[in-house]
Amino acid sequence: MQLLALFSAVLVISVQQLVEWKFGMAGLVGLLLLTIGIRANRPGISSAGAVLLALLVSRPAL
Repeated sequence: MQLLALFSAVLVISVQQLVEWKFGMAGLVGLLLLTIGIRANRPGISSAGAVLLALLVSRPAL
């Protein structure tokens, strides 16, 4: 069970660092909003985070 928790923590930190490296502070804020919205069961907050991340990902295409 502790191995699963350790693997999960490493995965979350790796994704967070990748998003911050690729998309900067705006990507980190979007990921934070998405995570907080999902954990707090607040669809408005999670939608704002998802839209921000989607805009950052599609920015080169626009």
